[in-house]
Amino acid sequence: MSEAIQEYQFRTNLSLPYDAAVEKVTAALKEEGFGVLTEIDVQATLKKKLDADFRRYIILGACNPPLAHRALSAELEIGLLLPCNVIVYEGDDSESSVVSIVDPLAMLGTVANPGLQPVADEARARLQRVADALAE
Repeated sequence: MSEAIQEYQFRTNLSLPYDAAVEKVTAALKEEGFGVLTEIDVQATLKKKLDADFRRYIILGACNPPLAHRALSAELEIGLLLPCNVIVYEGDDSESSVVSIVDPLAMLGTVANPGLQPVADEARARLQRVADALAE
């Protein structure tokens, strides 16, 4: 079951290997109208920049274009908080993965613009459904 473990994220453990988890997350995001704009391979980056070994870990920059447009129309500087980040990383064994999704209310809650509240509410509802679908 998905649970909010901090005030800024939804977290779900999957009984899937990393590659399958990334595919499942990407598909679940697509079902809620989110595309992945960016993919940051943290493991490869740390190896290249620091020669440090790290578990398989990816940061996905997820965007729902209509929601992004509404947010940017209400507050141009909101682009600093976009896209919504989703992380997937390899669990303690190679047959499990962890998914964490940023809570848009926590992100947009730092901005004192009431026009953003409906956008944040809708983004949160969609991303919560993603987390719930992954937990099933």
